Amino acid sequence: MIRTGGHGQVEGREPGPGPLAGLRIVEFEGLGPTPFAAMLLADMGAEVVRIARPGSRPLLPQRPDFLERGRGHLPLDLKSAAGRRTALELLAHADGLIEGHRPGVMERLGLGPDVVLAANPRLVYGRMTGWGQNGPRALTAGHDINYIALTGLLHAIGPKSRPVPPLNLLGDFGGGALYLVTGMLAALIAAGRTGRGQVIDAAIVDGAAHLGTMIFSLLASGLWSDAREANLLDGGAPFYTTYACADDRFVAVGALEEKFYTALLDGLGLSPTELPDRADPANWRLIRNRFATVFRTRTRDEWAEHFAGTDACVTPVLSLSEARHDAHMAARGVFADVGGTLQPAPAPRLSATPGAARPEEPAPLDAAALLARWREEERG
Repeated sequence: MIRTGGHGQVEGREPGPGPLAGLRIVEFEGLGPTPFAAMLLADMGAEVVRIARPGSRPLLPQRPDFLERGRGHLPLDLKSAAGRRTALELLAHADGLIEGHRPGVMERLGLGPDVVLAANPRLVYGRMTGWGQNGPRALTAGHDINYIALTGLLHAIGPKSRPVPPLNLLGDFGGGALYLVTGMLAALIAAGRTGRGQVIDAAIVDGAAHLGTMIFSLLASGLWSDAREANLLDGGAPFYTTYACADDRFVAVGALEEKFYTALLDGLGLSPTELPDRADPANWRLIRNRFATVFRTRTRDEWAEHFAGTDACVTPVLSLSEARHDAHMAARGVFADVGGTLQPAPAPRLSATPGAARPEEPAPLDAAALLARWREEERG
């Protein structure tokens, strides 16, 4: 059921309601992909209530914690009968639930899918884990690096000497949170048609493997070597990699297509006749060495200015601190001021009902007042 409703202010202005306005999500406090998924739904206008353990302390002490934006927290002791009763009352009036515990934890609390869906048959029950709800590893601990290691993708990332974890973007947030949100939205659409909710088993190993579909397809076609730095997109190709400049900062080169490669050579002052055929991987080392020598003759920013406006696909490798100051990033508002701090803005962008990065509500929510408001909205 979609209801009307609003959220707090950003930069003194009331943001639009967003495409998910009126949607109620109960989030059970968790790590990484769980709060990111809840943040994304809140960015898009859903009313998200985060149930937190009284006095709980985060694993990472960052403050502000951008992943908590857009929603308030409700302290509840789920080990007490009163806390569980309050949680179940909230869930009876909610559209969705997000939890990231190991399999069986919610059941032991008396808040598993059977109990919750009996109280609210249309609710979408989103479960976020690394290994999934079943399988030999389901009950064992793990983190992003372990999950993507098992999918084969970590093996494919990094220099020849060793695999390198791509932060925790590929597993926690790409294969985890984004797939949980996709599943939640699909199930919410289905619930709107049928009146029946369902359980979403979102496992990072599932989502990360699915993200690798194109690479697995290339491997099956014989167009991908199962080794690092040996392929078009893994740093093996000299025209799709990074190069150090005179100031020891880097540029990124992505000149895959022939016309872009030609523009790259032109910008580097090189003639196609003085380099061997780039289609033959046996020539890649020689081409790479030639490119590396030229890129070392100027600073990163000099190369960025030199290639600006061309189709050579050369860009500076910016630091996390520099990215927000780039002219293109600033023009698009990729980073937004949220409650006095600069954070990544919501994405993607919707033309009629855009999302908005809303600050976290600093004060704990009151369960009785929240339930009273939800009931009143339903009567209205």
